[in-house]
Amino acid sequence: MRVHHHASEFPRDPSNAQRTVLTVGTFDGVHTGHRAVLQQLREVADRHDASTTLLSFHPHPRTVLDPEHHGLELLNTLDERLELLASTGLDHVVLHPFTKELASMTPWEYAKSLMGDCIQPVAVVIGDDHRFGRHRAGDFSTLQTLGQALGFEVEALDAHRVEDVRVSSTKVREALRQGNVAEANRWLGAPYPTTGRVVHGDAVGREIGFPTANLRIDDPLKLLPARGVYAVWCQTPDGQWHPAMANVGTRPTLHEDAQTSLEVHVLDAKGDWYENDLRVRWMHWMRGEVKFASRDDLRSALQADRERAHSLLSREIPPAS
Repeated sequence: MRVHHHASEFPRDPSNAQRTVLTVGTFDGVHTGHRAVLQQLREVADRHDASTTLLSFHPHPRTVLDPEHHGLELLNTLDERLELLASTGLDHVVLHPFTKELASMTPWEYAKSLMGDCIQPVAVVIGDDHRFGRHRAGDFSTLQTLGQALGFEVEALDAHRVEDVRVSSTKVREALRQGNVAEANRWLGAPYPTTGRVVHGDAVGREIGFPTANLRIDDPLKLLPARGVYAVWCQTPDGQWHPAMANVGTRPTLHEDAQTSLEVHVLDAKGDWYENDLRVRWMHWMRGEVKFASRDDLRSALQADRERAHSLLSREIPPAS
């Protein structure tokens, strides 16, 4: 999959040998609904003997249009989303910069600039509720009319597939906010991913026999599951996947008024991973966050957590990548 960071970077060929069929969207999560949309995109592209292209925008439009009150919680960082999109067999992703100037374009200016002048698709596959241009004035019918002038067809996404996208996105977020990662994974079609950089902590976990990697998530919009303890797979810098348990929370037994953090205890490996990334795949909720009466009680609970995590994950195959 080729990634282009501006619509003008899309390869144009005067002979029209670089034919492509385009869809537009954020595709956060790249869940089962999104994959159904991309399957339809591939079917249309095959009819046109063309490649497939997704036009998306970065940063997310809501962070530009309402930076103080956007309320976004995203399922993927940009890197995670691109990795997932690549796994679908998509040929091209155009990550066009979203600016207030772009938002102020009329539907004609938007379609001509991005599609007519740059990407030049032979067809655009889009939901019939799609809106674009200044004040979201352009709709499906508008795009059909503009397509006639700019040289591309417009085809509606299957209504069931569009509804699957809506339902899946809602269900994934609801499940994660409740800590139900198993249900989220069913909607996603794969384990929920998180990547974090290992940073120095207070080493209390090591003192009680449970050394943890403290993970810093650089994207403030990334949605973490609800506070609690989970069985997860963790990929260390050597590329190996290991059974592990993860804690999302404030560690109330050890700290007062701490910020929410993510810690991972790898069950069968140790290492100096500071300033390296660890990749986590969330598999099972085990328990909620508890303030224990003592460190000894916490240690006993963590021992039980470790045994349960090992039991749960021993029945499963580690992630492929």
